[in-house]
Amino acid sequence: MRLIHWIAILPFIGMFGGLVFANKVEPYVLGMPFLMFWILLWVLITSPLMALIYKLDPANKEEN
Repeated sequence: MRLIHWIAILPFIGMFGGLVFANKVEPYVLGMPFLMFWILLWVLITSPLMALIYKLDPANKEEN
């Protein structure tokens, strides 16, 4: 698999694989239960990762 495929898998692993470890109410982070914060964090991390994939994907290179 190419690097961009491995980067694209990270949010999936973070959101669903990490739920096993983050499944707790306490501590509260920014007023949210930890599980809710964990999911929100991965939603926010996904955007820069997708932007990185867009930059690294050779199909998106400009043709001159």
